[in-house]
Amino acid sequence: MDAGFSLMAVAIAYLMGSVSFAVAVSRLFGLADPRTYGSQNPGATNVLRSGHKGAAALTLVLDAFKGWLPVWALQTWGGGYGLGEFTVAAAGLAAFLGHVFPVFLRFKGGKGVATAAGVLLGVAPVLGGLTLLTWVAVVAVSRYSSLGALVAAVAAPLIYVFGADWAWPLSAPIASAVVVMSGVLIVRHRDNLGRLLQGKEARLGRKTAP
Repeated sequence: MDAGFSLMAVAIAYLMGSVSFAVAVSRLFGLADPRTYGSQNPGATNVLRSGHKGAAALTLVLDAFKGWLPVWALQTWGGGYGLGEFTVAAAGLAAFLGHVFPVFLRFKGGKGVATAAGVLLGVAPVLGGLTLLTWVAVVAVSRYSSLGALVAAVAAPLIYVFGADWAWPLSAPIASAVVVMSGVLIVRHRDNLGRLLQGKEARLGRKTAP
């Protein structure tokens, strides 16, 4: 493995993850900065609280895309530069952490659900698809995006491990990256968990923007 190329790939992935599409899309649509209302979180769910579903959907897709792209690119072309599964895992994790701790927003970013989903889709479409279905199922029943994120975060490592060998090869670096992402997602949703337990969490689609 070429260490220089590997470090460059991880750095680029982090910078890609640091791009806040929630803020950019909100400006594009003339909406309030998502950091000024609702959960003050620059993510798709909070953009939805502006009442503009199109802006929220575009934010969701772009946030997932920036997690998917570096993983897909490295799996497609990385081998030619001596970059293997360790670099793929590190780059995917870097893109996710870039969203959560973006250098462009003074390390105060979103919670990372869509970007994590994009990383998982890049690792294996079935893995990402099953994790997304878990989130969708929980949200459809409960109408709580945060609850769906928490359940999906717990489910993702289990899906990866139990799905290995029949749907994708088991990789220790990839498994470690998935576990770290899940742990960060759970920690980032600790306040949501507290509100859920108190019955104070806002349901998905509730408009709170000025």
